[in-house]
Amino acid sequence: MSENILIIGAGIGGLAAALSLHEAGFPVQVFESVAELRPLGVGINLLPHAVREIEELALLPAIEAAGVSCKKLAYFTKRGEPIWAEARGLAAGYRWPQISVHRGVLQRVLFDAARERLGDARLKLGHQLLEVTAKERGVTASFASGHRVTGRLLVAADGIHSAVRRGFHPGEGPPRWNGAVMWRGVVETSRLLDGHTMIMSGHTRQKFVCYPIVDLERDRQLINFVAELRGDVTELSEREDWNKPGALEDFLPAFAGWRFDWLDVPGLIEAAGRTWVYPMVDRDPLPGWTRGPITLLGDAAHPMYPIGSNGASQAILDARVLTGCLRHYRDDLEQGLLRYDQIRRDATAAIVLANRGQGPEIAMQLVEDRAPNGFERLSDVIDENELQAIADKYKRLAGFAVAELNDRASLSEPTP
Repeated sequence: MSENILIIGAGIGGLAAALSLHEAGFPVQVFESVAELRPLGVGINLLPHAVREIEELALLPAIEAAGVSCKKLAYFTKRGEPIWAEARGLAAGYRWPQISVHRGVLQRVLFDAARERLGDARLKLGHQLLEVTAKERGVTASFASGHRVTGRLLVAADGIHSAVRRGFHPGEGPPRWNGAVMWRGVVETSRLLDGHTMIMSGHTRQKFVCYPIVDLERDRQLINFVAELRGDVTELSEREDWNKPGALEDFLPAFAGWRFDWLDVPGLIEAAGRTWVYPMVDRDPLPGWTRGPITLLGDAAHPMYPIGSNGASQAILDARVLTGCLRHYRDDLEQGLLRYDQIRRDATAAIVLANRGQGPEIAMQLVEDRAPNGFERLSDVIDENELQAIADKYKRLAGFAVAELNDRASLSEPTP
């Protein structure tokens, strides 16, 4: 039986796990279903707790060069009235920045690093997993190509439609949809506000989010945006697809009046021309991720609504905690998987459930509920202490409260 750790999926979580485990001295093989990696999705935010792990993998300069530092998060009403703003990244006192970057670019940086450090022979594209079988002190993975590979452990980082998760829970069914649909796009424009702000406006049923992901010449940037509408229907008619083209006529009219002094929402959307449409889906938390030598990671373990900028960041944290646990339990790796499961499962389940309640973005909905027609003074609608409490609670829940993050030990250190 091979001592390799088999990783299924070359997304952000799978590649972070491969790099981290390799650095810790574990032999790793990565298997990805697609024959060629393409830059799926658009922009994401890497929070400081994830950027810390990126730095420990010696990849921070490459990620910083590819993205834009996020120095402020700001909430606004559907009329562009300010609700809440807070510093982010280094500006908030973290030892690490918050970085906005194209998801595909981030994946490419991780993949190129894996090729350099692990070698091409350990990265297998075009390998669609069919079945996983636990053996005595090991595991066998069978692929659609007819290949069968044995390993000591298997880490399933194969996304929200994970074949391994489906094998664990065959009756789980499709992802859970909350009725919200997101249209995503990227557009070149002049800087918005200070050029380092993540902008969110609206409320639960209608929201617009935008932030820069690439700095260009002559004070221009590539802006990632998300236009979101939520209805009452919560049964998907077809499987979600990150590459499904969106149609402007399906959502642009709803934002026609969203022209603020400082932001022209319909103008920004129209300038992009091309969009991609995706439903906001997640899955219920599981009672366990691990069975013998097999465990789940990232979206395979805890798919969550893209609220609070946590999906990719939590997958990176998974990878690093997994490494720390396996380092501690080198003589009993299955016990290491159970310890990883114990540490990460409850923590991520709490985020999944918090995001269903809008996470920190609940602040926008509270203002909409209390003053749907606007206000003269925000203090008449919501107290600053209430807003601060919402922000602080989510940071603690998601693991990026400033003091705790700055002071804690590395996640990849041996974890008893």
